[in-house]
Amino acid sequence: MAVSAPPWTELPRDLTANILRRLGVVDILENAQKVCTTWRTVCKDPAMWRVIDIRHDDYPHRMDLDIMCRRAVDRSQGQLIDIHMEGFADSETLLYVCRRSRNLRRLSLACCDDISGKALTKAVKKLPQLEELHLIIMLDVLARHVKTIGKSCPMLKSFTLNLPGEKPIYSKYALAIAKSMPNLCHLQLFANFMKNDGLQALLDGCPHLESLDIRQCHRVDLSGDLGKRCSQQIKNLRLPLDSVDDYRWDTGPPPYDIHSFRDFYESSSSDDLWC
Repeated sequence: MAVSAPPWTELPRDLTANILRRLGVVDILENAQKVCTTWRTVCKDPAMWRVIDIRHDDYPHRMDLDIMCRRAVDRSQGQLIDIHMEGFADSETLLYVCRRSRNLRRLSLACCDDISGKALTKAVKKLPQLEELHLIIMLDVLARHVKTIGKSCPMLKSFTLNLPGEKPIYSKYALAIAKSMPNLCHLQLFANFMKNDGLQALLDGCPHLESLDIRQCHRVDLSGDLGKRCSQQIKNLRLPLDSVDDYRWDTGPPPYDIHSFRDFYESSSSDDLWC
């Protein structure tokens, strides 16, 4: 008596791919593709690997996520457009990814302590079509690296730089962004030490900004004309004391003068501040 094929093998290919994409990279490479010939075929399709998301917290006991990441990138055969690496990647892995992914549009790196700022600047030079770059708690990234990145990525439209607990070098990061990323539309500069000169430079150097997130940037003073300009120029503005409930990362210690900022914002009407 012949054994009938499992019912899931009869699903349309696109539907099968949609279901399998909900699994993690490691689950696909080590489990799903071994279930049946149909799934293996789908899992080997480069279109399955246009978006890659690998986070150490999803596989806390694995020590080979760099290898898994490289295998996934190889599967993409140059079609990768979006990758997020969190808590595991080193400089060599980043360079491996970028050398094989010239069509990459979005790169997100979080808590990758073994990626140096120098390696990052070298890697992004391989990405002529990069439009989004998100750097979250990447502590080796300095202002000079940011400036080099901006000059290397002229198509950059969205940039995130979140470095809670950074050294108090004040507006150097903001000035680097303003000088090298004129086409930015979206910027998140979280818990930065910049002062008013940095914010002023951003408004001048990035005239296309539509959204600006400066939460926890407590050294800017928005009580005067600068605050009014922000409200007029930026469609979506998040202020230093706005809620961080939707922010999943460490926000770092509060500044010494946080209470004076809170008192100011709570005592001032929105009309006085932004009109």
